[in-house]
Amino acid sequence: MTPHLAITMGDPAGIGPEIIVKACARLKHRLAGGSLRLLIIGSNPALMAARAALGTDIALPEVGPDDAWPALACLQAGPEGEPIRPGVLSVDGGRFAYLAVERAVRLAQAGRIQGIVTGPLNKETLNKAGYHYAGHTEMLAELTGARGSVMMLAHGNMRVSHVTTHVALKDVPKRLTPERLRYVIELTDQALGRLGLDRRRIAVAALNPHAGEGGLFGREDIDVSEPTIARAVADGYDVVGPVPGDTVFVKLRAGQYDAVVAMYHDQGHIPVKLLGFDVNPETGTWDALSGVNITLGLPIIRTSVDHGTAFDIAGKGIANELSLIEAIDYAEKLAATRDA
Repeated sequence: MTPHLAITMGDPAGIGPEIIVKACARLKHRLAGGSLRLLIIGSNPALMAARAALGTDIALPEVGPDDAWPALACLQAGPEGEPIRPGVLSVDGGRFAYLAVERAVRLAQAGRIQGIVTGPLNKETLNKAGYHYAGHTEMLAELTGARGSVMMLAHGNMRVSHVTTHVALKDVPKRLTPERLRYVIELTDQALGRLGLDRRRIAVAALNPHAGEGGLFGREDIDVSEPTIARAVADGYDVVGPVPGDTVFVKLRAGQYDAVVAMYHDQGHIPVKLLGFDVNPETGTWDALSGVNITLGLPIIRTSVDHGTAFDIAGKGIANELSLIEAIDYAEKLAATRDA
């Protein structure tokens, strides 16, 4: 059975409405053929405005949560407030970003949808609206009651999961515990299997330069990572490390590993985004954004675009939908193997 996926709009003032319309237009043949089913959740007026601005005739029927949905439809996340304008930060933008995710989670828990693909939200407007989360990952963990979650970024054969994400750099060492590292290794291994990889070789990136250089640059890699990796290997996991951070991603790209466990946000994000942004050397801008954010450890499937709201280009018709289409593809793959 074709899984039904929800796309949450994120902040309606960002590029979410635009990339959703563009993605649906590019996927219209799959939608018409029944091999893809999407429910868009957010601000319907913002979605219709984006459709009008782009001049596409793709049908976006409005439905209720209890209706029988067609292959493509849109669901209002909550009541409209002040008009939301592209590129203008507002409390209502943050409110809609939260309500869309909340509604999608409830639909997933009820079995109406089999996965959630999230559009970009803005942390400032989210918190101003009264929803105090560092981002989607933390919000979803609380809404689903998950005991923990792990962020994985994916672009081509670059798959990077994270021990920590939205925390101050000074707090990373104390959050590197044997329990957390083992949890990330296990979830990374499970994700690789569900993505259809026969080999699941995982490298753990070192926290310190040169993996601590025998203790000269810190002992976390020696005292925490090494014994945790050794126990995982003894239990049958194909995991190596700690591998110095300045070479581990080159080896990942070369195919020596199938995924890397990064210690902190920027260590894992920079290599994936460096490869995922297609930069135009003549203009100094990027023409396309590629890459997917996958949340591991949730009782539901969630993938996301690997970029922000881009308020500076919202409403201009130039946002690229590639990352959203990739996130839809990943959600489909994970949904297909969910109960396999």
